[in-house]
Amino acid sequence: MGEAIEQFFATLPARAPAVLRGPTTGSLQIDLTSGNRTEHWYVRLAHGAVRVSREQQPADATFTVSAALFERLVTGREAGMAAVLRNEATFSGNVVLFLVFRRFLPDPPGTRDPRETAREHVGRSVR
Repeated sequence: MGEAIEQFFATLPARAPAVLRGPTTGSLQIDLTSGNRTEHWYVRLAHGAVRVSREQQPADATFTVSAALFERLVTGREAGMAAVLRNEATFSGNVVLFLVFRRFLPDPPGTRDPRETAREHVGRSVR
């Protein structure tokens, strides 16, 4: 498994208070496949906190993706929802957990929030 994936999971607990703003709680198992091998990550989301482990235990939802694609997701080179829609990744269980988890994934390099762009445009128009 790549260093980017290890680093991504290591940073989740510190980033959780900023990312998890709502009351969503639950567990997500992330299965990373590589050939005929599967690595499991267990992510527990609860009230602004995340706990990550390598255990395989019952979860409210499961996200299955190749390790190569997940590395592109955690580096912002791919989008999680697009991968699911292209059937390159699968998701089962509580869909809200996936929607919340994808907030941890970075935007592609150079992406800007459209609201920020609109504010800049309005600021120039007022002058």
